[in-house]
Amino acid sequence: MKKVDFGKRSGLKVNPVSIGAMRLPEDEGEAVELIRQAIDAGMIYIDTSRGYLDSEIKLGKALKDGYREKVYLSTKCSPWVKKVDPADDTSADCTYKRILESMERLDTDYLDFYQVWNINNAKNYGLATAKGGMVDGIKRAMKEGLVKHTGFTTHDTPENISRYIDEADWCETILFTYNMFNRTYQEVVAKAHDKGIATVVMNPILGGVFAQNCEPIIQAVRNAIGIDDPVEAGHRYLAGDENVDTIICGISKPSDITSTIANFEKPPLTSDERKALDVEFGKLSAENTGFCTNCGYCQPCPAGILIPQLMQSAYYSKVLHADQRARQMYNWQVSNPNNKKLSADPGECTQCGRCERKCTQKIKIIDMLKYVKGKFGSAETD
Repeated sequence: MKKVDFGKRSGLKVNPVSIGAMRLPEDEGEAVELIRQAIDAGMIYIDTSRGYLDSEIKLGKALKDGYREKVYLSTKCSPWVKKVDPADDTSADCTYKRILESMERLDTDYLDFYQVWNINNAKNYGLATAKGGMVDGIKRAMKEGLVKHTGFTTHDTPENISRYIDEADWCETILFTYNMFNRTYQEVVAKAHDKGIATVVMNPILGGVFAQNCEPIIQAVRNAIGIDDPVEAGHRYLAGDENVDTIICGISKPSDITSTIANFEKPPLTSDERKALDVEFGKLSAENTGFCTNCGYCQPCPAGILIPQLMQSAYYSKVLHADQRARQMYNWQVSNPNNKKLSADPGECTQCGRCERKCTQKIKIIDMLKYVKGKFGSAETD
């Protein structure tokens, strides 16, 4: 792999494939061996979080014996995603404390990056950037030499992210979702790149969906570029986008490393090939298949059901034939502790029909709620 600029602001260079440390093997020795294999293969940027179970601790052990000096280590936290302590807030002091704790868990005396985790709306952005807020806590750590660079991760609207990019002169890297199926952030990825911000892509193979033998996706790739491997197509699609600096490869087994790097060593897709994929996947989009576009007009549900999220699960199952991912999405909605104020269980539908009367896509929502309930039942893992 050939190194590229990791944004102009950071002054660093990285390879196009980096380590995502969210799903490391449970066995510590196996995890350490896998992390070192990835680093030896050239994956030198590492993305982790205080919220990824014991990921930081495993990384701390893996980065012994000279490995720490080979990598750019990045971690993150935010109280709206994970409260380490019930009293956690968005203050500079709390953020500084969490930085010190992550350094201890990672067994390192400095972090290459510390990010604000998951800025998903303007309120989060405002809290993070307010005087005496999270960014000020990170800047304190940077002034003391504990952190070298900073940025944020996001699932916010492209419009909001575009504004953040204009305002955030402190930001050196942004982590986005982007792949050949979900191009929601394509334009803001380009804008960040133009501003000199390092662009990091998560979910490059649609959260593993491209590897799940989903016939509609395989057929779309076959129609567009004549191959039958959506994973290869997805990787080469991103390799062909000059605005993407690196992707996060979630490593849980050795083949995750070798296969991903092998795909990035193949020729990137041409502009015409990428456009052909855009056309084919456009045919599978929720809007073009008559599924939920997440407009939210169906909300609020009198029974407290989070309808758009469950419609997304139904879409992944019925249209994409990606039942594994659909179940994960369903499980998260039904069991997510953040949904305690609203029941996400589709079995509580009273069939009042209000949602269907307001649905812009004219979806038979009641039938779809019955479908996901019957398909996935209670929130259980495979």
